[in-house]
Amino acid sequence: MPAALATIACAQATSWQPWPPTPVPLIAQPCVQSLASDPRLMYRDIERRTFDYFWNTDDPVTGLSPDHWPSDGPSSIAAIGFALTADVIGADRGYVTRHAAAERVLKVLTFLYSRPQGAGPKGYSGYHGLFYHFLDIHTGLRYRDSELSTIDTALLMAGVLTAESYFDHPTPTETQVRTVADQLYRRVNWGWAAPGLNPLVSMAWFPRKGFSKARWAGYNEASILYILGMGSPTYPLRNNAWSAWTATTGGDWRQLDGQTLLAFGAQFVFQYTAVWVDLRGIADPLMRAHGETYFVNGRRATLAQRQYAIDNPNGWTGYGPDIWGLTACNGPGYVRAPYHGEMRQFYGYSARGITSQNTDDGTLAPTAVLGSLPFAPDYVTQATQALLRDYGDIIYTRYGFLDSFNPSFTHARLAQDGYVVPGRGWIDDEFIGIDQGPIIAMIENQRSGLIWRIMRSNPYVRAGLQRAEFTGGWFNGTPPAPPAPPAASEHR
Repeated sequence: MPAALATIACAQATSWQPWPPTPVPLIAQPCVQSLASDPRLMYRDIERRTFDYFWNTDDPVTGLSPDHWPSDGPSSIAAIGFALTADVIGADRGYVTRHAAAERVLKVLTFLYSRPQGAGPKGYSGYHGLFYHFLDIHTGLRYRDSELSTIDTALLMAGVLTAESYFDHPTPTETQVRTVADQLYRRVNWGWAAPGLNPLVSMAWFPRKGFSKARWAGYNEASILYILGMGSPTYPLRNNAWSAWTATTGGDWRQLDGQTLLAFGAQFVFQYTAVWVDLRGIADPLMRAHGETYFVNGRRATLAQRQYAIDNPNGWTGYGPDIWGLTACNGPGYVRAPYHGEMRQFYGYSARGITSQNTDDGTLAPTAVLGSLPFAPDYVTQATQALLRDYGDIIYTRYGFLDSFNPSFTHARLAQDGYVVPGRGWIDDEFIGIDQGPIIAMIENQRSGLIWRIMRSNPYVRAGLQRAEFTGGWFNGTPPAPPAPPAASEHR
């Protein structure tokens, strides 16, 4: 069956529902099994459904993206960054017209730029060009007591710059996209967010309380923050910000499930920067000293995740070579429940991972797998096929994968969120924007390298990498390697 027809057939087969129902129709079992048998069709289907998630759940008036959906809550500025990136993918793939995507992007950018900025606790969307972590999805103003978030502003700006670089046609709409995107990025005062003599960036700022004492130190997701902060032509971070950050990562080099790597337990840390920055073949002084790249580091982390599931030290149901994936995601709730004759602790939203600093309560997230596709295409493809074969009938929907599931949690009355399918375990009934984002972006990067290609030419990203002393590969003019096909061999 041609790919387009198969996708249409699957779209029509969405009426079957378990009880209690999921937030959007599930894909019927025969169609799920058909997708699992054809990797190319499978990735096309997942990417399109995930695009539809962003396109259809963004607020129709403001264009802001929900943090969780379908629950009635705030917008997440990081989710907006991923949504802007998804809009670019949708335009390039023809899921919507280029003009429609440009208009959607312009609506979001102009709305954000028009929101008031100031130091007061209410009535503002941000301060010094940075934004609060959560915004009221209808007004764009600070949501409750959320913090002014440096990392989430960086994820937002990564999407803003993606749109600026992609929409390069001389039409009035695309010209405005570039103008407003540039204004949004240039007004962010990254240097203000690293107060005092310490070049490390503070994690947060609050009205009246000021900056959090916690700084972005140690290996974590902050690499995208430091790259964009150092690339600013208006309010940049100090010249030594990157070297100061990498100097704090020494204790994070370790052996982890058979791999030696710069480690972090939750998989999103290796994915976020790699969504926008082509890390293949380029290295900073830290990685050059180890003869590695951050891309290879992400591959090693992916292999360690898989090996952890094979070893399964906690004996959770379902873990194995093709069912794995620990990251920040939803869970059944902060409860204790019996499992195989002993009481176990379960969690709600938590940064799950494979190190002792993270939790592992048997909850798995498809984004941990699919957001790692370029790192280990064979293993990720096998795992995605297994997710569809074994659990697709209860977690794969009109908008792609639900956020998470837990085959080990079977106590329906104890679940604080989601629901339990008898004999199958706990299923989340929500999507999370920052988990959907890496899925669509990394599938597209693996298929065409689109986002990497766009951002390789962005002057601000290039300036940030240059100031961080990255060299090698495409950054020195060598053409980047094409994405490895899913059929490529994997070796430990």
